[in-house]
Amino acid sequence: MQQRPLTRLDQVQLDAVVRRHEMFRNARIGGARATLSFFDLSGLDLMGRDLAHADFVGASLRGANLAGARLDCASMFATDLRLTNLENASLIKTDLRGACLRGAILIGANLFEADLRDGSLAEKDRDGSLRVIRVEGQPTEASGADLSGANLTNARLSGAMAIHTDFTDALMRGCKLVRATMRGANFTGSNLEGADLSGADLRGACLRGAVLTGATMVMTELADADLEDALTDDPVGRVVAELGRPLDELLHEHIRWVGSSGAEGTALDLSGFDLRHAPSLAHTCLTMLRAVGATLYGLDLTSVQLQAAVLEKGDLRLAKLISGDLRGVNLRLAKLNNADLRKANLRPLYFDEKRSMASDLSGARLRYADLRGACLREVNFAGADLSFANLAGCDLTKTDLTNARMFGAKLDRRSLSDGAILDGVAGLKL
Repeated sequence: MQQRPLTRLDQVQLDAVVRRHEMFRNARIGGARATLSFFDLSGLDLMGRDLAHADFVGASLRGANLAGARLDCASMFATDLRLTNLENASLIKTDLRGACLRGAILIGANLFEADLRDGSLAEKDRDGSLRVIRVEGQPTEASGADLSGANLTNARLSGAMAIHTDFTDALMRGCKLVRATMRGANFTGSNLEGADLSGADLRGACLRGAVLTGATMVMTELADADLEDALTDDPVGRVVAELGRPLDELLHEHIRWVGSSGAEGTALDLSGFDLRHAPSLAHTCLTMLRAVGATLYGLDLTSVQLQAAVLEKGDLRLAKLISGDLRGVNLRLAKLNNADLRKANLRPLYFDEKRSMASDLSGARLRYADLRGACLREVNFAGADLSFANLAGCDLTKTDLTNARMFGAKLDRRSLSDGAILDGVAGLKL
């Protein structure tokens, strides 16, 4: 094995290469694809630049700043990315085989269908034989990297080394982790739905609150792993079949009860039920529904009516509540991570001139939730976790955000111009 020397570029030289690459990307005369294979770019600044389809094979980007950079389909085979800042970078279908990501920051990065399998770099000798010229972290190493909130959907990490790596709240649906070594890794709240963990080493890993539905776990090592509150294919609480009657009939009775102010029909109580396999509830009238601790993970609740409903401690992760009427809803301590609440109405429910009911989401988890354009007037978010949530265009008039966590949340000053209560808010940046 031989280490190939790298050619050093300074910031001015790199900027010139990137400018030509961006011209190439925009089909402008004079543009040229960036070929940076075996260059030393450590510590340089590429923040927000467009480097999609660029060639970084065998290069060193150690400690470089690539935050928000576009690296889709780039060749980063055996690239040294140790301590590199890739926060919110786009790495869709990027070739990261054999790359070293030890200590890298990939918070919120998009690695959809990225290839992080093991790999080594070789070249031909004069006699035509192959020799390994550079091996950095073979197999692909991401030990100590921070991939919290990253999108790793359908990414390939088979054989990867990711000891003590942080995958908190990462989206890892369909991810290939066959024979990956992930001892002590943190998968808290991550979504591993349909992932292949066959033969993976997850000893001592934290999978608390992780989604493992449909995951393949043949011969997976799970000694001393923390699986508390993990969502698997096993029912959580009671199943719909235990209702005694078809859910459609019970919904009809509930609608009669609501329409007659309780004179006819029967109120529906789904507390403690697992509704993942229930019929679609989109556009359904569930006003004043009681479903404490119910599991509604991933359900389509588009345009649902949930006025004054009690969903305290419910699991609504990845649920679609687009344009839903949630006035006066009780979602206290509920899980709403990655839920879609665009244009939802959570303002108070008014009974008359003197009586009203504000929506209560105190202590709820809304990490990475999409709340764009939602009406959040007077909502109680005290102690809620809104980290990385998208609050762009929301109405936050008199909204109570006391002691809420808002690290990485997206919002603008206009949303806060009408007296939102911000006592003790953590991580708020405008």
